[in-house]
Amino acid sequence: MEIKSQALIFPGQGSQKIGMGKSLYENFAIAQDVFERVDEALHYNLSKLMFEGDAEKLNLTENAQPAIMAVSMAYFEVFKDTGLLDMQNIKFAAGHSLGEYSALCAAEAIDLEDVAKLLQLRGKYMMEACEQQQGGMMAIIGLDYAAINQIAALNGCYVGNSNAPAQIVISGGKEEIAHAGEEALKVGARKAIALNVSGAFHSPLMQSAADKMEDIINQAKISVPQIKVISNMTARPYDGINEIKQLLKEQITNTVKWQESIKYIINNNVNEFAEVGFGNVLSGLVKKIAPEAKVTTADEMIKQPEE
Repeated sequence: MEIKSQALIFPGQGSQKIGMGKSLYENFAIAQDVFERVDEALHYNLSKLMFEGDAEKLNLTENAQPAIMAVSMAYFEVFKDTGLLDMQNIKFAAGHSLGEYSALCAAEAIDLEDVAKLLQLRGKYMMEACEQQQGGMMAIIGLDYAAINQIAALNGCYVGNSNAPAQIVISGGKEEIAHAGEEALKVGARKAIALNVSGAFHSPLMQSAADKMEDIINQAKISVPQIKVISNMTARPYDGINEIKQLLKEQITNTVKWQESIKYIINNNVNEFAEVGFGNVLSGLVKKIAPEAKVTTADEMIKQPEE
């Protein structure tokens, strides 16, 4: 079916799974080209790892980040090529954490090969930061941002992801987030769930990764986006190339303002979203943020031939 969504959303880390993208590769030459270009850019057969490799190895951040992006871009190119997306109808693009790089690639601000290299290094340096700073993340369900932000600050941790009105993720040292979770439950949170992640993403504990990425991002070839791309940092469209570079660096250590980004899009007269990538995590979040919005996953947009 043809979908004329007016905002594209691109998933972040956690959506990876062995086998993702395989059917696209086997059935669409344009998707095969995306995967082969990423493999060539990384000098590594990432596609083989994605399609039939070891899950533990795929889950390594330096592999997961470019892999998730590659699948998103394969879907994106298939949708454009088959007419499932009419780019004239797309007003905004947004991505969750690493998904922001996918959004910038779709908006023609960064080439596919450059995005793959940036994300491989981003993942590598984030893993190194995790090894240096033993931290974690915890999802708090049932309290609003202001309440959780206050609890986090009092316990020496941070809001990592502002995902939905009653789904906020805190980030920091393992003891600190455990204490914050206990405090949140005492004041009315329904759940406090420790996430299966390797570190305190989107917190100051990732500063060493941000420092290592600074020169790399500064030297990256970035153009003016052809679609308005929403920044995780500001929940507003990027204003020029210099701001893209600055905010991509800051994004590593700061809150992903996802619900604020979706609200900005909604408030600008757009209420149709297409999740361009593997899975449906972002579609679920959009429904929690804006129940009236129309949300379509990639699998709903395209009926892939049987393998």
